[in-house]
Amino acid sequence: MNSLNDVLKHLAADIEEVAALVENLDDAAWRTETPAPGWSVADQIAHLTFVFNLARTAAADPQAFQAITTAAAGNFDGAVNAALQQFNSFPPKELLARFRALGTASVDALAAVPEGQVVPWLVNPLPPAVLACAGIMELFGHGQDIADALGTRRQPTERLRNIVDFAWLTRDFGYQSHGLTPPAEPFRFELTAPSGEIWTVGPEGAETITGPAHDFCLLVTRRRHRDDLALTATGERAEEWLNIAQAYRGPAGEGRTPGQFADAAR
Repeated sequence: MNSLNDVLKHLAADIEEVAALVENLDDAAWRTETPAPGWSVADQIAHLTFVFNLARTAAADPQAFQAITTAAAGNFDGAVNAALQQFNSFPPKELLARFRALGTASVDALAAVPEGQVVPWLVNPLPPAVLACAGIMELFGHGQDIADALGTRRQPTERLRNIVDFAWLTRDFGYQSHGLTPPAEPFRFELTAPSGEIWTVGPEGAETITGPAHDFCLLVTRRRHRDDLALTATGERAEEWLNIAQAYRGPAGEGRTPGQFADAAR
């Protein structure tokens, strides 16, 4: 995994990349529906703003974070929806300003965590670098929803490496969301970076996933159907995983259908 300093630089860059997707939109465009059912462009930015506010609180004020999560423990989805309504009630320019400000504040708070200390999070405490990678994964997935809604194509960058590493750490989430028992043995990823470099993670000799890193990130964020991606697996369990992969906890959601973005691909 990249160093904390590098991951935070990448997180800051991804925040600004997503902001740039929406900063010149008029109010009507902010209401454009995205491929996530029931979520507009504004909803996507509001959700990310909530996530960064939560991360900032966890890193800078663990007691306040504990109070928030304790209050939401009985109905966390309800708390998320309430927060979504709170943030997307702001006019677009103000929402974007809050997104940028809270995104920056989360980067600064994670940078200030003492070396060797973990940050409280929703299930288990996480090292700051891992939590920052989770933020990059959120930005990639929700940013893709926005780009798809607006008909914009994003250029893959070397920052995708953070999502690859995070997906290796969270491989079992897909099994958990489907009520399946994960295999004891880890997988190996051998993925082609946008630069053409081969990124590897996992032990040699393990069942292996290969293909473009960008396709892999679209798969684990469930922003494209497996059938539309150039990913292959060696090994029965790795082949099965390609159908259920996700790099986030909780329900898998509806995902995307085969060929849904065929026009965009062309």
